[in-house]
Amino acid sequence: MSNDIAATPPTIFRKDYVAPGFWVDTVEMGFDLDLHETHVATRITMRRNHDSAEKDLVLFGASLKLLQLRMNGVNLKKNAYTIDGEVMRIANAPDEVTLEIETLIKPLKNTSLSGLYASNGNFITQCEAEGFRKITWFPDRPDVMAKYTVMLRANKKKFPILLGNGNLIEEGDLGDGRHFAKWEDPFKKPSYLFALVAGKLVCQEENYTLKSGRSVLLQVWVEDGNLDKTQHAMDSLKNSIRWDEERFGLELDLDRFMIVATSDFNMGAMENKGLNIFNTKYVLANSRIATDVDYAGIESVVGHEYFHNWTGNRVTCRDWFQLSLKEGLTVFRDQEFSADLVGTTTGRAVKRIEDVRVLRQVQFSEDAGPMAHPVRPDSFVEINNFYTVTIYEKGSEVVRMYYTLLGHEGFRKGMDLYFARHDGQAVECDDFRAAMADSSGRDLTQFERWYSQSGTPRVKAETTYDAETQTYQLTLSQSCPATPGQDEKLPFHIPVAMGLLDAEGKDIALHCDAYSALAGATNLILELTEASQTFTFTGVAAKPVPSLLRNFSAPVLLDIEYSDEELGLLLANDSDPFNRWEAGQRLATRRLVKLTKAVQAGETLELDSMFIEALRATLVNESLDPSFRELVLTLPSEAMIAEEFDVVDPQAIHTARQFVRTALTQHLRAEFLSAYEANLTPGQYTPDAISMAKRALKNLALSYLSAWSDESTFELAQTQFDEAENMTDRLAALSALTNFHGTETQANAAAQSLKKFYKDFKKEALVIDKWFMLQAVADTTDVAKVRELMEHKAFTLGNPNRARSLTFSFCNGNPSRFHAADGSGYALWAELVIELNKINPQVAARLARSLDRWKKYPLHLQEHMKLALEKVAATKKLSKDVAEVIGKALAA
Repeated sequence: MSNDIAATPPTIFRKDYVAPGFWVDTVEMGFDLDLHETHVATRITMRRNHDSAEKDLVLFGASLKLLQLRMNGVNLKKNAYTIDGEVMRIANAPDEVTLEIETLIKPLKNTSLSGLYASNGNFITQCEAEGFRKITWFPDRPDVMAKYTVMLRANKKKFPILLGNGNLIEEGDLGDGRHFAKWEDPFKKPSYLFALVAGKLVCQEENYTLKSGRSVLLQVWVEDGNLDKTQHAMDSLKNSIRWDEERFGLELDLDRFMIVATSDFNMGAMENKGLNIFNTKYVLANSRIATDVDYAGIESVVGHEYFHNWTGNRVTCRDWFQLSLKEGLTVFRDQEFSADLVGTTTGRAVKRIEDVRVLRQVQFSEDAGPMAHPVRPDSFVEINNFYTVTIYEKGSEVVRMYYTLLGHEGFRKGMDLYFARHDGQAVECDDFRAAMADSSGRDLTQFERWYSQSGTPRVKAETTYDAETQTYQLTLSQSCPATPGQDEKLPFHIPVAMGLLDAEGKDIALHCDAYSALAGATNLILELTEASQTFTFTGVAAKPVPSLLRNFSAPVLLDIEYSDEELGLLLANDSDPFNRWEAGQRLATRRLVKLTKAVQAGETLELDSMFIEALRATLVNESLDPSFRELVLTLPSEAMIAEEFDVVDPQAIHTARQFVRTALTQHLRAEFLSAYEANLTPGQYTPDAISMAKRALKNLALSYLSAWSDESTFELAQTQFDEAENMTDRLAALSALTNFHGTETQANAAAQSLKKFYKDFKKEALVIDKWFMLQAVADTTDVAKVRELMEHKAFTLGNPNRARSLTFSFCNGNPSRFHAADGSGYALWAELVIELNKINPQVAARLARSLDRWKKYPLHLQEHMKLALEKVAATKKLSKDVAEVIGKALAA
């Protein structure tokens, strides 16, 4: 039976949580693995939870054929239980129960990539959030934790490798061409952390000695032919283990730790206990196929999944409303890990800026749309739709605010108490907050609002200076707009890190009555807890320039009236690298908004010399790290500019941004050429921080230079493409060629380079994903070109990576072309969502989000968007994943 479709999906509310009627102590499973029909036998020992209001024994199942069900040795007939959708109820069960369940599943037909499915002839599982119910009937909820023993049986020739959670305790031949492997996980875990992998795989393995002296086995499993691409993932795993020992005193608790890479995966990776399953995108890397961004991504994701071993596995979520308890905390940990590996102050700042750019561009937009929800949601229809940037990135910012308020040592004390209290438990976000409060003695009651209130707070800063008394006053006021289901918001507890700069750009010693114990410091963390507060600083000899929200100390929008001169001072001098970058972004945004309005009004476009000279000074300042200069010189994206408007005009924004790029190149051409030459990285490719920084600035310079269409610039890009010995430089050059607006001869040469790139890498799936993505976001690519690329023999909607590389990239990364006036982009979007809904509802729902803010666009575009949304809504057998997104968008 199939339970994937819900005509009228019910809403699940956090307030309705009821503890399970039965706890599970042990789970024994036996798999007879076959791609067409896999038999699963499960034995579950259970005991009644006398504290629960739920009296029935409740199990969940989806897309299963139930072969047999026995309770305490007796076969249950159909009248002994009821099944309603995905829910089975057994009434009047005794207090002690042993359930024996046999099910049949069909991995090859499971295109949802949830549960047990086939990938390139191998078996893979993905059980978070509710995939385990596609394997067997089970109380599939995160607060039900048990110990698992799993027997895997399969044809030895077809599936020579059999992997499971925990430790391998037995393996051997069965005498009929099949073999077995028995795995035991010594730690209790929820069903969403169950995993198995079987197939033809090879591994890189190393014995690693933990800080305690215990030796563990580390393995990275991949398909044959990819073994030469695993070293960076292995190094990242070892770095993660070492970092967690040193930073948080947390040790790997198993005898082995395994990573498996698969090309068919809905997510980036999954933290199953001891058997992490990864999208190949976050494992495979060498200089031939991977860019610097890929290397950084692998390091971050490997760290993230490993850190889940404690923040997510050893201590897990009571229910899915608490998802950020593990995800927000672990994102914070992986961000700190990556920053610590760089080591330098500037390196940490660059990492922070990169993380904040994602938050602002994607999460702030989500907070302003129909899918806005708190970090701890109050309700959902489909839990897969809540693996969002709010849960992850904003959740991380909430954790970072604890760190900011409590300091390094204070935060560590809170973490230690959290583990001491809750190891082996399924808990709530409030339990984490309580550990932070109790360990520090701080009252964090008001801080709970970061979990319960949605939306992005706005902090308005107003200042006054009295020269006679040398007194400076800073008034901070906070507000938060209405969001779906929440019209009124109470004040948040907002840490505002700040400093004051004198006329020369130097930090001023701060004397604030409210923080007298810290007198003389040049950086203070003000705590804004009321709707409005005024902070008074004394002994300020001249009117200063405020540097507020240093290191982006809270996920808020800061409204402050800076003059261009003040922003220029901050950009040139602020001791806080984040705010130095932020000043440049404010200068750029101010001009891009003005120019967009000029485009709409048909006025002549001009770029002022002050802005040009400010960027020139940054570009030529070799005392600044190249990676930092690259960030300052990178203009706000079209999506970020769109957030400045009540009504978005994608074409006008694109025209304005392209004008600024061209104007900067016209005025700074010599400096860009100099930066290009000064940041070459000859010799063997290495993904170290210094080399990556140089390549980032060099390739940004090339990108700018390609905006100025002349023969020498085209030749520069063509030469780099032809001679590049690493993917970072090769792809950057190909992007420059593809976006070059030159002669027909140059266009033909660029097309030939695209063909050569495909020919050289057609057997490397991850590189061909880049090839599709590069074309999808090119400013010459329209809907017709996307449809043409969809007919390419290498394209398929069935693989999430490939679907995202072209269709998602176009819909989300090429706004001026996607939002075509004739509505053709929306018509394509509707077709794609409908088709993906049949194959993989999770992927379809993510693409559906592309139109969730349709009411922010002009009426003529809204009409086309509404038709597309209604077309999807009218689709028969619409999954609840997609139905929730479309329903909320249309109701907005």
